[in-house]
Amino acid sequence: MFKTKAGIAALMTLVLAGCSTDGELTPEGITVTRSACPAVAIPAGTGDITLFNPANSRDASAIDVVASITNVRSTCSETGEFVVTNVTFEVQAQRRNPADARQVVLPYFATVVQGGSNVVSKRVAAVGLNFAPGQLRASTAGAATSQVLRSAATLPPAVRQQITRRRRPGDADAALDPMADPAVRAAVTRATFEVLVGFQLTPDQLQYNATR
Repeated sequence: MFKTKAGIAALMTLVLAGCSTDGELTPEGITVTRSACPAVAIPAGTGDITLFNPANSRDASAIDVVASITNVRSTCSETGEFVVTNVTFEVQAQRRNPADARQVVLPYFATVVQGGSNVVSKRVAAVGLNFAPGQLRASTAGAATSQVLRSAATLPPAVRQQITRRRRPGDADAALDPMADPAVRAAVTRATFEVLVGFQLTPDQLQYNATR
């Protein structure tokens, strides 16, 4: 994952180690930090779920339970053979009828994606929300773990050398962004992973989220 500071038209240099700070202007360009740890996010349209009663109705009056994934956090260890990411999140829900005690079980997924489009793995689990009698709201915690081969998330030495090598004013390629090289860009893409967490929605639920 790259974190960039926009607004300065200068060459970016990749920091693999050391004490440089993101956005710092160096003789080689702007400092950018790359980590083998994957970015963690909720894909658009999958962070909310709506249950209806009756199930085939989409009227507002038929909304039974609404839930959202929030407070997504992650920790990452990149010291061994695998880059291990532990993700935690909270599911907050509200129901229409608070009369009786009720449990609502909602499925969720955790997917590892390489290069923005290649699904490496996917796991589906579920969380249970327990509403007490008379209670409109409930919340619970969910978790997921991913493993990515550290070698797959590490840039080849030749690519790292091309990105980080010192460039001096007056060099023919001093003003060229190394990411403009298709081979470099492809290598960075291959070594970039994401962990995506969201509700495991049906096609109808996805469509509802997209059009509501």
